[in-house]
Amino acid sequence: ATPEKSVWIIKKSLSETLTRFYPLAGRIKGNISIDCNDHGVDYVEARVNGLLSTFLSKPDAQTLRKLLPVDAESPEAGRGPLLLVQANVFDCGGLAIGVCMSHKLADAASLSTFIMAWSATALGFSQALLPDFSASFQFPPTDHASSFQQSSVDVKRVNFVTKRFVFYASKIAGLRTKAASAIVDQPTHAEAVTALIWRCAVAAASRSSSSLQSPKLSVLSQSVDIRKRVVPPLSDDSIGNLVGYFAAHTDETELELQCLVAKLRKGIKELSNSYAKRLQKDQALQVVCKSFKEADELIKRDDIINFYVGTDLCNYKLLYGVSFGWGKPIWLSKVPAASNNNVASLVSTREDGGIEAWVTLSEEDMATFEQDQELLAFAFMNPSVLEVEPITRKSAL
Repeated sequence: ATPEKSVWIIKKSLSETLTRFYPLAGRIKGNISIDCNDHGVDYVEARVNGLLSTFLSKPDAQTLRKLLPVDAESPEAGRGPLLLVQANVFDCGGLAIGVCMSHKLADAASLSTFIMAWSATALGFSQALLPDFSASFQFPPTDHASSFQQSSVDVKRVNFVTKRFVFYASKIAGLRTKAASAIVDQPTHAEAVTALIWRCAVAAASRSSSSLQSPKLSVLSQSVDIRKRVVPPLSDDSIGNLVGYFAAHTDETELELQCLVAKLRKGIKELSNSYAKRLQKDQALQVVCKSFKEADELIKRDDIINFYVGTDLCNYKLLYGVSFGWGKPIWLSKVPAASNNNVASLVSTREDGGIEAWVTLSEEDMATFEQDQELLAFAFMNPSVLEVEPITRKSAL
């Protein structure tokens, strides 16, 4: 299809898909509900000077953000449309679709469901995937949310740097073996990669001048899809911001990979056995607010804590199979926020078993982190998206 035909299909199928995902065309009302008033979504078409292949050869976060219809940190992002789409057409005719969806309504799984339904509509299968809005009845909104006020924290202004690291399947296999222990004999791909990034980030923070002293405690907070962890479980196609959070703690004496993996596994298990099962209809919001309050209290203790945030989106590799009629995507990525520090976002690579990580640290910490030989034994720094796997480097490890 020509670029003109492609963007027409995108726009037309988007309009048709919204008839089934109608809350996305509404507006937030009172910060606790959605007025399904059919005010619509924002759709933008943009021309990009340059070739798509050039961009994919060395993708960077700053350029990637320009492919989105709105700055995720701008005041406008929190108001107005709940869904924004930007169709970017490169000089070569290549196409990149940037999508922003409000976290007040949806999470990554909801966005995945929407994109799959959207692509099916473009192919003429409009009823192939229907959204499930029943979670709003199981977890009804109340004005109780206003009782939680996040305390203000004086944040030291530092310059943040975001860089991309790719862990190919062959490297992850060795990393998983190294991270295995009697407690967790088979770490998942994401657990092994997250533990390594956490370990190297803490090491970088302790060595850089941005930390006057080594932290006594390090915390990694991670979000988890709770659809199958609540009682009764929700369907995979449930729409909502259906995530829970756990925080894994460690100190300077427990930074071995096996130990960090065990702490991550323990956090998920405790969330599944305790936190999620307490999300009953009459106390769901109280439990969620309590988790935010606990995280807020941890963040305030920045004199003794390095606080990191991990996001694992590796389960959404199925989006590599979507098609709007002219082929499957060559690359999917989560656009990292510009103002969030100490964050690692993991997504699957196109090849089976690989993981791409966008890591954001202070300039000083990143300068040390990106030269960590243990990290570089398993990760390649910003390789071309078009390469399957670069030639393996020799390592001193």
